[in-house]
Amino acid sequence: MSPRFDTSVKLENSRILICNDDGVHSVGIGKLIAISRKIAREVWVGAPDSERSATSHSLTLRSPLKIDKIDEKTFSVDGTPTDCIKLAINKIMKNNPPDLLLSGINRGGNLACDIAYSGTVAAAVEGTLLGIPSIALSQVIFDNDDHRKDDWSSAENYTEHVIKQIINISRPSDVLINVNFPPVPSINVSGLAVGYQDKLEFSDEIIENYDAQGNSYYRIGRQRRSENYTHGSDIDLIQKGKISITPLTVNLTHKEMEKILKKLLAEEA
Repeated sequence: MSPRFDTSVKLENSRILICNDDGVHSVGIGKLIAISRKIAREVWVGAPDSERSATSHSLTLRSPLKIDKIDEKTFSVDGTPTDCIKLAINKIMKNNPPDLLLSGINRGGNLACDIAYSGTVAAAVEGTLLGIPSIALSQVIFDNDDHRKDDWSSAENYTEHVIKQIINISRPSDVLINVNFPPVPSINVSGLAVGYQDKLEFSDEIIENYDAQGNSYYRIGRQRRSENYTHGSDIDLIQKGKISITPLTVNLTHKEMEKILKKLLAEEA
């Protein structure tokens, strides 16, 4: 039987570590800190000093990392979300490790293929690898350039409820939970639902420009995705105004293919 997380710790007695990929001063992490302080005994923050979106699970190995102390329990790191988690758990909180890791609240959804690029999800993956129960939280946002128009109400009003629903559910120690809140006013949220990670086709826009010397350079532009999402998937649930909850595993082994390969290659052993 796979090892499982200890779910005996009461939330009100817990020590929570918060991270994200939007940066330590972002709107979403501020909201998560405020919510967490209402439900936990201690709240610690270890997050990037600036936005590190789409860094996935990257580590900084060839440059030194600097930790800046913002207050007694809040630190920023000039590195990736994964760097932040490693430093928080193995250095800053080494003698008093967290009982729970919360990553977010991300501005924008982490659904389907986005999960592979997400620094928010990667922070939760790293926490899981280091033995800490971890939850990634994201607020799906309608595309706009004016952050003042973002509607955070579904995340603001349901994050506490979601955490309380999930925290004491026994689960294998290689499983993290990915939560996405729909881009609707909280009054229109139609409940919680468990969905699987969808797979969508992307059409990446590659933008070509030229420097002063006439040399071409490129930028990754807007990621346009198809609308062919499937019933019961994380995107399908968001489209229906539901809070999408998806269990993810850090073990990337495809079990069915493993069995097939073992049979096909048995004679080679």
